[in-house]
Amino acid sequence: MSIPEAATTATSTAELDRSLADLRAHATEWARLPVRDKIKLLWKLRRATDRIAGAWVTAATTAKGLDAGDPRRGEEWASGPWAVLNYLGPLEKTLKASERGALASLVEGRTRTRPDGQVIARVMPDGVYDHLLFSGFTVDVWMEPGVTEASLPSTMAAFYREPNPQGLVSVVLGAGNIASIAPLDVLYKLYAEGQVVLLKLNPVNEYLAPIFEDVFQDFIRAGYVRIATGGVEVGEYLTRHDAVDEIHVTGSASTHDAIVFGTGPEGAARKKADTPAIGKRVTSELGGVSPVVVVPGPWTDADIAYQAENVATMKTHNAGFNCIAGQVLVLPETWDKTEMMEQAVRDTLAEVPARKAYYPGAAARTEALACAYDGSETLPSGITFVPDVPADGPADEPAFTTETFGAGLAVTHLPGATPEAFLDAAVDFCNTRTAGTLGMSILIHPKTIEAMGPRFEDAVARLRYGTIGVNAWSGVGFLIAQAAWGAFPGHDRTDIQSGTGVVHNALLFDRPQKTVVRSPFAPFPRNLLAGEIHAAPRPPWFVTNETAETTSMRLTRFAASPSVLKLPGIFASALRG
Repeated sequence: MSIPEAATTATSTAELDRSLADLRAHATEWARLPVRDKIKLLWKLRRATDRIAGAWVTAATTAKGLDAGDPRRGEEWASGPWAVLNYLGPLEKTLKASERGALASLVEGRTRTRPDGQVIARVMPDGVYDHLLFSGFTVDVWMEPGVTEASLPSTMAAFYREPNPQGLVSVVLGAGNIASIAPLDVLYKLYAEGQVVLLKLNPVNEYLAPIFEDVFQDFIRAGYVRIATGGVEVGEYLTRHDAVDEIHVTGSASTHDAIVFGTGPEGAARKKADTPAIGKRVTSELGGVSPVVVVPGPWTDADIAYQAENVATMKTHNAGFNCIAGQVLVLPETWDKTEMMEQAVRDTLAEVPARKAYYPGAAARTEALACAYDGSETLPSGITFVPDVPADGPADEPAFTTETFGAGLAVTHLPGATPEAFLDAAVDFCNTRTAGTLGMSILIHPKTIEAMGPRFEDAVARLRYGTIGVNAWSGVGFLIAQAAWGAFPGHDRTDIQSGTGVVHNALLFDRPQKTVVRSPFAPFPRNLLAGEIHAAPRPPWFVTNETAETTSMRLTRFAASPSVLKLPGIFASALRG
């Protein structure tokens, strides 16, 4: 899917040339800069982000049409400055461990090996604050086959094992939807791969350029970062520039193909012959069609209402302009609560306040989904709801193969006489029918997981997705610093799907395969009835959370300077949500 760009003020080619020359001049200096000096720059970035966080959120919520007092402004706190600040502490911890040759200490006692030999590292919770602030949440990073528990530390922080690294210049083509994507991608290039960076902002959110210039001011002064604005012509100039060694892009598969192979008939011919127009390494995060699988089990009416809010959040967070926004709800054909669950999701989506469709092309994409299905319905919130898409329809079924990137949700049904049989069918459906491999979610009762035993994790193991949420939106994995964020590995550049490579990944794993985020099925105190022990209230990212802004703002200030004195205010706000 190609997403059009808005009108923009373009950085001149002369200025781009100067910026790339400056970066080239400082590339090896940055690559060989002592770790302690790199950490000092992180601390300066932390202070700058904390200072400007309020202005950052105001700029983003204004652009996205969220009024003062709207709790959904919490989205911009959480997916903006909080996501950046939350990344810095774990990254610093890894850098210090690398400097003293103690990377093994980061995973000691936190790994296990599945019967098939695959190694899994528990990366969160990590410390008392995680246990308190994210009670009941766990995050595991699964490694690629061939990594063992003994060899895992030697496959971490590869760049820092190079004796005399040579500096490289990379271009990061920033996304226009989530405000923290661009700065987090820049930090990954800087700290995980040792490259200096020119960040080209998407025209949709180039209003953040002054914010990011402030955040990265010390890196800019030192010659390690430059920021540019402009449309397609600026991106094309940069990706073809001789001074650029590597490229990272967040966007669509068509954008990736235009960069790698070119456009028009010539680009199509190059792609068919697998003869790239550029010889640079290109990493990417490209989205897709994200399924949400509901496994039958002993759900109560309260469980259905709560998980309907979860699904509505997956669809409506950031007005649906997320690369892992829920797009296909996969329900059991024979479960006695299927109709109730589908209706609860529809009703919750209908009641969500309408959002400004700030991203270009949204109306056309949503209309295309609606026109593809006679039974589609436009809800009062402006969301297109498609109630019954055949799971065994044509290979090019639009709801399964075209990312809506906006306000659209489709529903499909799969057979399965038991939870195990249904989940097996759902895994096959997700792996073969829906486009992309970035993220998906499974909603399942804890007692069903217990009854399945090893078969549940075996099903997770078969899923070919970069992030899998168990009772969690896969988008939560984006916010977790220690999680590896990216497509399931192995895509060929001629069929790039959701991209190649990872970002975030604060432990700097070299060979991560997938991240599995597991969150509570029910909030406290109702969780006790479901057999869960935790103290987690309704999450602040839920679209129905009335204190989302206050809680997210307090979490942001806590991430900037953690203190036990800040915890009571966070808990008080969270419990009212």
